[in-house]
Amino acid sequence: MLATVGACGALGGDESPNASGGGDGTVEKAKIKVALLPVVDLAPLRLAQEGGYFKAEGLEVEAVDAPSGQASMTKMIGGEVDIAFSTYMPFFIAKSKGAADIRLVADSVSASPKSNAVVTVPNSPVKTINDLAGKKIAITDKNTASHLLTVSVMKDHGVDSSKVQWVPMALPNIAAALAAGQVDAAYAPEPFLTQASKVAGATPVVDIATGATQDFPLAGFGSLGSFVDKNPKTVAAFQRALTKAVRDSADRSKIEPLIVKYAKVDAETASLLTLPTFGSTLDPRRIQRVPDLLLQTGVLTAKLDAASMLAPQAG
Repeated sequence: MLATVGACGALGGDESPNASGGGDGTVEKAKIKVALLPVVDLAPLRLAQEGGYFKAEGLEVEAVDAPSGQASMTKMIGGEVDIAFSTYMPFFIAKSKGAADIRLVADSVSASPKSNAVVTVPNSPVKTINDLAGKKIAITDKNTASHLLTVSVMKDHGVDSSKVQWVPMALPNIAAALAAGQVDAAYAPEPFLTQASKVAGATPVVDIATGATQDFPLAGFGSLGSFVDKNPKTVAAFQRALTKAVRDSADRSKIEPLIVKYAKVDAETASLLTLPTFGSTLDPRRIQRVPDLLLQTGVLTAKLDAASMLAPQAG
């Protein structure tokens, strides 16, 4: 189930989810730990927490903060948490290296138009996508979504990315770096896209959700095979709660306050930002786009089958 959220509606914060859920009321592990980041992508999960969706499925979800998707996955591999949120690429890279038996539990977001872009500022030498060749571009890190999706979009437009100076940078620092001329352009997802526009007058050079990366799967939830195999009812309950939360996230009034609270943005920015496409259920053909891109860009040396990594999907 994919739900593009953008519809505004009346405030419905005290509406409770249907508790039936399709389960039998029992789970193997009633309290689970999930590693999370302070990002817009997790608005449906926060809705499931605060709106009682997990509770209705017999689950208590304890959030464990992580600074990055890689750190989130590391906590999961180390046994600190049961489920980890991350962009998909670290999951596939870890699997390919034999670091762990990674299973993908649930979807989270895909790139929607104007929610992720390569941006620049008025005093930058970059005016169009053709100007990106050989320039300094801020990304979160090499071999991440920010890096490889930018490479893919440049390739779609016939722009050489081989001489780009990739500058790893924390997302909150992008606006200041652009304004100071430390980089010529930057990959910016929401809410940093809207913040960079407000703070530094940043404007998009190219929308990431175009060409080969249109509706590209960006992030989701993973776990270890051992947890998934031992706790099938727990995993199914987690999935059902997320599916309900994704459905109800179509009412923007329900999730904007959660974005302010957990993504650390002000109310005005939350009202202006373009939301990604929220999802819950994983489709193997769609998720296969991620390891295929990793193979095309040389990060993986052999084809990886995404279907073999998917946990059973509830419903």
